[in-house]
Amino acid sequence: MNLFTKRKLFYVMIALVLFSSCNSSQKKEEKLSKPNVVVIYLDDLGYGDLGIYGAKGLETPNIDNLAKNGIKFTNGYATSATCTPSRYGLLTGIYPWRNKDAKILPGTAPLLIGTEQMTIPKMMKKQGYQTAVVGKWHLGLGSGINDWNKHITPGPNEVGFDYAYIMAATQDRVPTVFIDNGYVDGLDPNDPIEINYDKNFEGQPTGKDNPELLRMKWHHGHNSSIVNGIPRIGYMKGGESAKWVDEDMADHFLAKAQKYVKDHKKEPFFLYYAMQQPHVPRTPNQRFVGKSSLGPRGDVIVEADWCVGEFMKTLKEEGILDNTLIIFSSDNGPVLNDGYYDDAVEKLGDHQPTGGLRGGKYSLFEAGTRVPFITYWKGKISPAVSDALVCQVDVFASLANLVGSDIAVSDSENMLGLLLGSDNKGREDLIIEATSRTAYRKGDWLMIPPYKGDKLLKEVNIEIGNSDDFQLYNLKEDMGQQNNLAKTNPQKLKEMLSGFEAIRGTDYKEIEAVELK
Repeated sequence: MNLFTKRKLFYVMIALVLFSSCNSSQKKEEKLSKPNVVVIYLDDLGYGDLGIYGAKGLETPNIDNLAKNGIKFTNGYATSATCTPSRYGLLTGIYPWRNKDAKILPGTAPLLIGTEQMTIPKMMKKQGYQTAVVGKWHLGLGSGINDWNKHITPGPNEVGFDYAYIMAATQDRVPTVFIDNGYVDGLDPNDPIEINYDKNFEGQPTGKDNPELLRMKWHHGHNSSIVNGIPRIGYMKGGESAKWVDEDMADHFLAKAQKYVKDHKKEPFFLYYAMQQPHVPRTPNQRFVGKSSLGPRGDVIVEADWCVGEFMKTLKEEGILDNTLIIFSSDNGPVLNDGYYDDAVEKLGDHQPTGGLRGGKYSLFEAGTRVPFITYWKGKISPAVSDALVCQVDVFASLANLVGSDIAVSDSENMLGLLLGSDNKGREDLIIEATSRTAYRKGDWLMIPPYKGDKLLKEVNIEIGNSDDFQLYNLKEDMGQQNNLAKTNPQKLKEMLSGFEAIRGTDYKEIEAVELK
């Protein structure tokens, strides 16, 4: 080999090394440019339940910090005024009223989301993301006839989540156990679990028949099996070693979320952190008892705020805070007495969980679906307050745009610019739902069609929006919905009804009775 050939080979090798280095750097840059995404989802947190939204009697400095250094939305909506439908809308990008089974589910309900259906975690996985859910599920599991002592499937893993550490339904429903990727955590095979929502097991005490065993009294609905001195919805036998400790639940879920972050920080991840507060039964850890002036309901909100703060510390300590988008919201509006005597009504004081809105959980009035809605991304989102209309159903399309996916679903609109603060253009209109009834928001206006039934749910003392007549409100001028303009502004009513029926159809009057469960 002559000198010229050697030099030529040398330069070729140098070029290959440089190309390989550039390609490696480019891949590393692409990997780093994919942000982590965390959805923090609270349960029954009202529009006015945070300091930044005007709360009194409690302090929420950590969540307030997200809003002060991110975007606080004043017109952010859940899709529904109850839990299961809202979670369905969030994860699928589909209005829950399109699925007749999307209603409050018992703990034995089959999986609501079809395994063939597109979801946020499925979409994110296609873009190279790791996916996880930690916390409350309440979207059904298995076929509805489950053996809780074996692998429970299909579930979160089959609709896109690589990792799932959940409670099946709610804290007040059986089974009162955690489920780790389809298996009950800590189950003793010699003490099998049995669940029944219709009939008690022989010899098992209940809240109705054994009040002497209770440390929390039931008000309505919660009078079946007793777990940890608290009467629940549904009957359960066995599984003693697997049963959760209510006061430790927040710490337990937090630890799982933190561990997930630490174990998966080297690759982009999507984490759905679904907290249980302030849903009933409200059981704050002893560290938080008395931290608010509002009783257990206020104390568990303070506890949830602490959990958010600790989670954010973990992101910072692991060096990924600057590359993580946080979306914070709640599944529906507030309720005080939702089945237990826990002083939520008696200790309310000047606090307004609804933030001045009318109604609450279960309601078509604003407090049912307008909820705290915050986005935070250190160094990427500038502090702002936005009055633009946005809904949790839009998270799907917005995240798809963020991660470069072209997957689209029917009801989700791309609001990425709004969520990141690069523009302030929100939705033009929105259909909201409450216990199978629907209403229409467009611009500053809200229209509620006539619905039969009680106007007030006496057990929870909430107006739910039923009326013999159409209701029409200008929310910009009348946030508390005290002035029905349907008769004085028939042209606007006609316009709103036309827009509503163009999306909803005309079968909206066929509704089921409101059931508290």
